[in-house]
Amino acid sequence: MRSSYLFTSESVSEGHPDKVADQISDTVVDLFLSKDPEARIACETLTTTNLVVLAGEIRCKGVYEDGKWADGALAEIEAAVRATVKRIGYEQTGFHWQSFAFHNNLHGQSAEIAMGVDEGANKDEGAGDQGIMFGYATDETPGLMPATLYYSHKILERMAADRHSGAAPFLEPDAKSQVTLQYENEKPVAAVALVVSTQHKPGYCLQGEHADPAKYAELRDYVVGVLKDVLPDGFVTDATALYINPTGAFEIGGPDGDAGLTGRKIIVDTYGGAAPHGGGAFSGKDPTKVDRSAAYVARYLAKNVVAAGLATRCTIQLSYAIGIAEPLSVYVDTHGTGTVSEAKLEEVLPKLVRLTPKGIRQHLSLNAPIYSKTAAYGHFGREATGDLFTWERTDLVERLKAAVAG
Repeated sequence: MRSSYLFTSESVSEGHPDKVADQISDTVVDLFLSKDPEARIACETLTTTNLVVLAGEIRCKGVYEDGKWADGALAEIEAAVRATVKRIGYEQTGFHWQSFAFHNNLHGQSAEIAMGVDEGANKDEGAGDQGIMFGYATDETPGLMPATLYYSHKILERMAADRHSGAAPFLEPDAKSQVTLQYENEKPVAAVALVVSTQHKPGYCLQGEHADPAKYAELRDYVVGVLKDVLPDGFVTDATALYINPTGAFEIGGPDGDAGLTGRKIIVDTYGGAAPHGGGAFSGKDPTKVDRSAAYVARYLAKNVVAAGLATRCTIQLSYAIGIAEPLSVYVDTHGTGTVSEAKLEEVLPKLVRLTPKGIRQHLSLNAPIYSKTAAYGHFGREATGDLFTWERTDLVERLKAAVAG
């Protein structure tokens, strides 16, 4: 394993078109779970110029039953979608929360899928699909996340907060960041290159009919200030390459600038490329879908392994078959940093948390409308508060230490 290298991760803001789609899909998930904790949702969203389209399969008591929508349900879904876009901040000619065309193509869940997933008298609740899911943790940051992704998220979170508060009124919702760090002895020590592309009000650019170098300098100075505030002291130096809106202008953005789809930012959502990914997206899915719930519990287990001091890096893979409750495999890799064997962890971890879809949902309290807050700035590395981000808790540490010592 190399100890000195460069590594890069990127993030995108809540106003990025794919993230708009993710947030809309998870708004639908939350709406349905608030009505029926056992609702089944697989909601995909398309966003483009003045258009939002929903598609997918659902089942929800009091909302959609026996192939029929409840009175007022369609209007409530549309209102929730528009409120999400309003919260993000889109009031532009090409994409406005009040005026975009809205098409709802959600329909009932396949009876054959339901037959395999639903709990019965003689069977446990089965996985909602086949697949592989990964969890990862590293001691690079306080949240036990890869530093490159952690700071990529923090840059955009800070900029969004300043936009919403009015501290940076020249910003618009769409933005991307990218962080390249120098690692020495496997620890990040300096920022080599930082990229921020942010949508802006007319004039804050170097090219185009509204170009104004003085206004661009104001935007650039603001972004550089954010970079220095967010990254650790001494990481940003005169040697750091800074690229602030390198195309010269970014006035047209969001769904008007590029179409957005649910599930296209799965690396941004997870570990920034520092760990494997099973390929399944999270947003728009209820927690019976192991693409979501098993990825959450894999992160939970990996984080507790690192928090317990049993490794400084940990990757966990789980695999499932549709309709089957128990995982087909549990794999642990501590990348040569472990203080106990991977085989011991593979034996112990499934005894601490039952890794069936129902067991995961119960242990992490996933049958709740908690998902819209996950859909921007990463599903992992966030602070566990109340019912939110329960998979970020480190409440297994003492039990895990005792189990591996036994």
